[in-house]
Amino acid sequence: MTPRSPVQIYEVSPRDGLQNESAIVPTEAKVALIGRLVDAGLQDIEVTSFVKPSWVPQLADATEVIERLPQVAGVRYWGLVPNRVGLERAIDTGLQCVATFMSASETHNQKNLNRTWRESLVNLQTVIGTAKDAGMTVRAYISTVFGCPYEGEVSMVRSTMLARELLEAGADIIVLGDTIGTGNPRQVGEIVAATVDAGVPLKNLALHMHDTRGTALANVIAGLQAGVTTFDGAIAGVGGCPYAPGAAGNAATEDLVHVLEAMGHRSGVDLERACSAGAFLAHTLGRELSGRMHRVHMSRRSTEQTRSA
Repeated sequence: MTPRSPVQIYEVSPRDGLQNESAIVPTEAKVALIGRLVDAGLQDIEVTSFVKPSWVPQLADATEVIERLPQVAGVRYWGLVPNRVGLERAIDTGLQCVATFMSASETHNQKNLNRTWRESLVNLQTVIGTAKDAGMTVRAYISTVFGCPYEGEVSMVRSTMLARELLEAGADIIVLGDTIGTGNPRQVGEIVAATVDAGVPLKNLALHMHDTRGTALANVIAGLQAGVTTFDGAIAGVGGCPYAPGAAGNAATEDLVHVLEAMGHRSGVDLERACSAGAFLAHTLGRELSGRMHRVHMSRRSTEQTRSA
């Protein structure tokens, strides 16, 4: 990669992060968080999910959130859809970007979607085709690519086959997910290479790395070295997965920005404002979050205020 080459950070905290909270965050706080993410320069933000409210009550206010989003040129808002009903709800809100999801492992797919992976693939081929006919941009998540909480190792052959099938169905971006955070840098390089060999171009790939074992940043760097340039992040490292017990949140966005910029890659994200967004979320949730750089920011601000007092 050439020096100062661009990378893209796709923000998932309003959806992937908040869906795992035991308490329901008020709509006003969600909209305020999203506004801060936009102010920090994030241009792709996954703001909610259109699954049944009974499944994920934390995101039951999807329509209300979307109605109140700040409209800023260049910013794309995304919603997660599990099926045709969810897609129709997203279309009704006026969203132009949606994300689909399924798992590479059978057991996790059954627990998450109550379908076999084969049934999910057929369902998503229809959903993606309908979304593309409506002029939408589509991301397709494949969860548990790097390991399953129930089955352990997951077939790379199945993961790469699913990636190719979803791309052929019309998905613009295929997202390889380390749902439980057990992946390692060598594995990332191998899976990215195998996915490309299966017919998915690097420009159509993204990585979604959870930080359960503290390896998310190392795995992102391995992905970068393998040629991937789009990475999911969650401000302050918030999140997890309701169907992956013990999973931590995604790589913290502000930590990603710090490392990638230090390595000479342009993210387009203002680190100071991203840290402020992380501090805001920690305050909103009333606890310390796992991201590091927003805590550095908070400590520095506290020291500056003490000196000026």
